[in-house]
Amino acid sequence: MKKIILVACPILLAGLVVLSACNSNSRNSQHSNSKVRSAIITDASGITDRSFNQSAWEGLTKWGKENKLSKGAGYTYYQSASPSDYTANFNSAAQAGYNLQFGIGFTQEQAVETAAQKNPTINYVIIDANPKSKAKNLSSATFSDWESAYLAGAAAALTTKTNQIGFIGGQESSVIKEFEKGYIAGAKSVNSKANVEVQYTNSFTDAAKGKSIAHTMYRNGIDVIFQCTGAAGAGVFSEAKAQDIALNEKDKVWIIGVDQDQGYLGKYVSKDNKESNFVLASTTKEVGNVVIDMSNKAKKGKFPGGSSVVYNLKNGGVDIKYDNMASQVREKLTQLKQDIVSGRVSAP
Repeated sequence: MKKIILVACPILLAGLVVLSACNSNSRNSQHSNSKVRSAIITDASGITDRSFNQSAWEGLTKWGKENKLSKGAGYTYYQSASPSDYTANFNSAAQAGYNLQFGIGFTQEQAVETAAQKNPTINYVIIDANPKSKAKNLSSATFSDWESAYLAGAAAALTTKTNQIGFIGGQESSVIKEFEKGYIAGAKSVNSKANVEVQYTNSFTDAAKGKSIAHTMYRNGIDVIFQCTGAAGAGVFSEAKAQDIALNEKDKVWIIGVDQDQGYLGKYVSKDNKESNFVLASTTKEVGNVVIDMSNKAKKGKFPGGSSVVYNLKNGGVDIKYDNMASQVREKLTQLKQDIVSGRVSAP
């Protein structure tokens, strides 16, 4: 809720490791129990976005270790600085011998389809998109994002003291719209007085824009924000902390995290010198589990080419972490979750 550099391997900012894609070792680990070699292609947010891409990389790392593969040999990632890098990265992964490749995010849909057509012996997975192509070496993984967003909306509407809650999306798309609509529906289902303000950063990387929008929302009386902005969410978190350290703990504003459990990002000390946390809840999108699942399917010779696999609350593809919500809100969300799984609550 993400390029391979063709020259000497650079070091990423903020002390990140050297890009694993630059590793010249292209052979499987000696004792590997898998013939599948997996690679993910990130978007510009990269594997430290604390969100979508990071989840995918953590899942691939776990799978690689379980199968005794070496990073940069049996599994790796290719960092994209912009969408123009996608095709080059898929080509580089193919040349390096990676026979299972993941496009992390809907912005890579066209690049994945082109790569699958060009390389029929390589399997491809596009995350968060449903391509028109039904090629046998192409599968897609989609999520029932409205389900977790519905629960997030209910949590926000049951927690707000002002009946003013906010939604900040990243790049506007059908995927993010599903989060938005689910959030609004969930809020209205438990609090008819709740007003939801919606804004978009039009970017998954512009943290300054995220911070600016959050600043205005909080100043205008919104006290809970659900952010679905990728790496731009760092700005939203920064603003929430700036607001809360100037407030007494009982008057704090909240954030709802996305894609991963982001509760660890909300710790702060309030104006009245109390240790607290401003992350109300986090919707999770188990991209890492999808990477593991698809890699295992390919390993067993059961790659679901030509089809789409849907991940939802029922099969654990999406969920919500309760983080710091009140006990009575937890109880309500537990019931709502059961209602969604059973079909009593349907998509807005």
